[in-house]
Amino acid sequence: MALDALCLAAVLRELNASIEGGRIDKIHQPGSWDIVLGVRGNQGNVKVLLSADPSHPRIHLTTLERENPDKPPMFCMLLRKHLTGARILGLEQPYMERVVSLRLEATDELGDKVSRTLVLEAMGRHANLILLDGEGRIVACIRRVEGDITTGARQILPGLFYRLPEPRFGIPPLLERELRFGGEEGDLAPRIQQLWSTVKEYPSTPTMLIQEGKAKDISFLPILQYGPAVELREYPSFGELLDDFYEVRERQERTKQRGEDLLRAVKNARDRTARKLENQRQELLATKERERLRQMGDILTSNLHVLEKGRSTVRLQNYYDPKGTELEIRLDPLLTPQQNAAKYYKEYNKAKNAESALTLQIEKGEGDLSYLDSVMEALSLVEGERDIQEIRQELIDTGYLKYRGKAQKSAKRVSGKPMEFRTDAGLRVSVGKNNSQNDLLTTKQAGKGDWWFHTQKIHGSHVILWTGGEEPDEKSVEQAAALAAWFSQGREAGKLPVDYTPVKFVKKPGRAKPGMVVYTTYRTLMAKPDEALVKRLRVK
Repeated sequence: MALDALCLAAVLRELNASIEGGRIDKIHQPGSWDIVLGVRGNQGNVKVLLSADPSHPRIHLTTLERENPDKPPMFCMLLRKHLTGARILGLEQPYMERVVSLRLEATDELGDKVSRTLVLEAMGRHANLILLDGEGRIVACIRRVEGDITTGARQILPGLFYRLPEPRFGIPPLLERELRFGGEEGDLAPRIQQLWSTVKEYPSTPTMLIQEGKAKDISFLPILQYGPAVELREYPSFGELLDDFYEVRERQERTKQRGEDLLRAVKNARDRTARKLENQRQELLATKERERLRQMGDILTSNLHVLEKGRSTVRLQNYYDPKGTELEIRLDPLLTPQQNAAKYYKEYNKAKNAESALTLQIEKGEGDLSYLDSVMEALSLVEGERDIQEIRQELIDTGYLKYRGKAQKSAKRVSGKPMEFRTDAGLRVSVGKNNSQNDLLTTKQAGKGDWWFHTQKIHGSHVILWTGGEEPDEKSVEQAAALAAWFSQGREAGKLPVDYTPVKFVKKPGRAKPGMVVYTTYRTLMAKPDEALVKRLRVK
């Protein structure tokens, strides 16, 4: 859901109080469409996110840590050149429009004071972030628009004078329904104008609408139209509300954008392994009929004296059948009776040997399939490029991917950090985001007296509750188990069985794939995946 104009106005009132008069001292571009400004304001140092992402354009204070690329994009470099050290004069928003102008006083190359404006057009697929000089000319834009004479679409290109988009005044559907629900009739324009004045002058109520445990929408006032079917969760600030609302969506989209090729490669490998495994199981099932091949060889051998070359079938008494029925046996007319009997014995021995080989292959295939499922789960937890590189590196080490070239082969190995949490009792909890981190946590970093948690019989993260050998409190155990339940394949289910034990009882078998361990002397706790708990305990 994109911010509507009224909700945006409420956000800007809160934002302006924190950054007006402050100075920009840091500028980063963590994503293709996102800019984060570090501002030294009158309320301390804060970070401002300006996003021109078509899926969820917005501006607000943020406390989330976002991974920055090793090399800043060109747009980021231009902003640093023009805006580093600039003083923020204020924020402006045209009436009921999703356009924000950040007015700035900067210093040019000669040391003179100059005006600059950073414009965010938070308009869905037309979203853009544009830097203007003192005359209103476009210096740079995060998305270039060539324009279209036939449709009247604006050109947004460096060197052109900037002009505002055509007014698109409209009442958000959610708000219109709420006003009608509250008894408003007729033309809603006067009521909207009144709301506009209210949100610009007075503090609003940052509210998240939650339906069936999932974030449904956001608002600047309580929404009553859904009744008890929707929970209204109030937040202390719009910055916290928007960070919370968009965090999961952004992570999923980053995973899709940055790891799409990797996800496709893993999925193809998994599907290929699953097909091969099914074929092997069918072949193994066929070997169960091998006893019948040996019996037919025996029956032919005992009747060689009545057989002759050239026959394609023969009916002989089946002395393996208690009823003594006749059995029809196919023969190769080009072979002698002795050769036909030997052929059945050969097929019997072949099936017998195949059973042993197929059993081993199926066991290996099941291990491969389980491992690839764990990688698929790990890809759902990535939070940045480093996590994706770490998983790609792991797949190369295990032989599922190949180096793309000499540059990749000689590239420095990356090592990401597990997610960190803190229980209400103050105990530290670490959660691995992939198999490599799981191995490192469980087999290298955790002490023998620390506690290990994992969902029972389904893939998930290794969770370490750092106790230093002491017995943890019951609530910390429950919270660590809830984290293990959330960071698993069973996240969408109800309560899940989570096994836990001191790390000394967890072992990694020789030659086992990354993330694979065995454990003994464990206890089991039913834990409910709880997104709200995960967010509350997360160490930023």
